Amino acid sequence: MSGFIPLAVSSEPSVVPTEQPFVTRPYQRRKTRRVWVGNVPVGGNAPISVQTMTKTKTADIEATVAQILRCKEAGADIVRVTVNDWEAAEAIGAIVRRVDIPIVADIHFNHVFALKAIEAGVAKVRINPGNIGSRERIRQVLTAAKERGIPIRIGVNSGSLEKDLLDKYGYPTPEALVESALRHVEIAQDFGFDDIVISVKSTDVRLMIEAYRLLSEKVDFPLHLGVTEAGLPGTGIIKSAVGIGTLLAEGIGDTIRVSLTDEPEREVEVGKEILRSLGLTQRSVEIIACPTCGRIEVDLFRITRELEEAIRKAGIRKPVKVALLGCVVNGPGEASEADIGIAAGRGVAILYRKGEAIRRVREEEIVSAILEELQQFEPEE
Repeated sequence: MSGFIPLAVSSEPSVVPTEQPFVTRPYQRRKTRRVWVGNVPVGGNAPISVQTMTKTKTADIEATVAQILRCKEAGADIVRVTVNDWEAAEAIGAIVRRVDIPIVADIHFNHVFALKAIEAGVAKVRINPGNIGSRERIRQVLTAAKERGIPIRIGVNSGSLEKDLLDKYGYPTPEALVESALRHVEIAQDFGFDDIVISVKSTDVRLMIEAYRLLSEKVDFPLHLGVTEAGLPGTGIIKSAVGIGTLLAEGIGDTIRVSLTDEPEREVEVGKEILRSLGLTQRSVEIIACPTCGRIEVDLFRITRELEEAIRKAGIRKPVKVALLGCVVNGPGEASEADIGIAAGRGVAILYRKGEAIRRVREEEIVSAILEELQQFEPEE
């Protein structure tokens, strides 16, 4: 299995001395070819990018542009916009001109919408070549994309598999998803087009994981990861973290989208957290906060919420680890291991910078003190 190294399991715990330090296994990223989505590289060992999709009616240019800008502010690298009717097709050009983040046109079946989106200057098109009609229509779309240097994403979904594949396999299976994807890839390559990204999404997390594993063994195209229609944040975040996180930990995946029944900015935030939890992004502040217990002597819930909001409003984007610890048991040790941290007691806290205790601050000063430290902090190269 590409990029996956199984853990060795021993039935004799005494084999490994307890004093032996923990050593992290080296991360092995699956090798893929690189494509460019506007100015964002995808694949080829480029940083894993975070995508989202607008929830507005595309014909409402003002609302769509405003949402795209909020997504960018949240840290999105790429934003997808549906082009599902003539009004959307007419609006996409104005939208592209008013934002400075790569826009992907999401298109199903209608090759004319694809042509109009390409002409409007989108950075990528999500369309399956086998679903847009005659060979002439396929040729027109792929030729236009190739002339403009625009990649396409072949997006297979377990909920919309071709009938003949459902008849063949009986129900959506990893093999059915991969066969569908490879079918569309073959069509594109028949026309000399191979600037391709692939996704094989499902609402079923285990199905999605196995489909991507199988696909990663068969192609070297960049893979777009996602658990489709994951649902409300409560369950959707968990499903996305398990599905996307499992594959990323195995070295599979080049760009991700978290699909939630929520605002797209929230999808971006969750996607970034998934990457950060695996050490795959160095572009934002990481907050570590204790879960709290009866030993807590400050309002850590409020402090954490206020600090997150203050960092967001200040637009601080640095690879800095901030630790918020609410008691004197574990606090001093853990706070001193972060770049910036506090270990709180009754109404006060010790502020740490790079392991050194630098001063005491009152509870009401904690957020402003950490924010000041963040603004001055210079991460190591």
